[in-house]
Amino acid sequence: MLEYIIKEPAAQATSTVIWLHGLGDSGAGFSDIVPVLGLPANHNIRFIFPHAPQQPVTINNGFVMRSWYDIKTMDLDGRADIATLQQSERLINELIEQQISQGIAADSIILAGFSQGGVLSLYSALRGPHKLAGIVGLSCYLASNELPAHGADAINAKTPIFSSHGQQDMTVPFAAGREAATALSHAGFDVTWSQYPMEHWVCEEQLLKLGQWIAQRLK
Repeated sequence: MLEYIIKEPAAQATSTVIWLHGLGDSGAGFSDIVPVLGLPANHNIRFIFPHAPQQPVTINNGFVMRSWYDIKTMDLDGRADIATLQQSERLINELIEQQISQGIAADSIILAGFSQGGVLSLYSALRGPHKLAGIVGLSCYLASNELPAHGADAINAKTPIFSSHGQQDMTVPFAAGREAATALSHAGFDVTWSQYPMEHWVCEEQLLKLGQWIAQRLK
């Protein structure tokens, strides 16, 4: 099982957000965002911030770091190494199963991620065995061009997706995020899209919008 940081609500948790960080980061990188989301003070949402496995990353000269998958090329077509991505997918599915075993219904779970974590979030949710409450992909891209069509025939075909990107992003080009959201929309997904004048990160306005979106789907 993945190690993680957990943030429990004041009351008994009835829902969960699993938030996946980006390359080289850890769960700690986003673990302080919960207050910034502007959720109601009496919310019942548990937040889990997993730490990605340590593994060599080809584009970083094989340096070992926290990474959800290997990156062998900066070309978007093939940037996500599918073999290592699927290893992390299995770990995320185990984490979801853990939450279900603790009494959280699958349709009260949101899978969210930033950058590499967003790629994994989309990939895992659109291929996963459980109907989730929502899917979040921030500043990310699609791991494969076939993913929208595959997801449209799977259990989360009607699950809402929150997609957002910085217009000045030089790490994951803005066009890649926009194209991913467009492809998902064309495949029939309910995509909420937003964009901001920022680089490869998040901003308060974006997080407040996300917090509203989360609050509409989790009680």
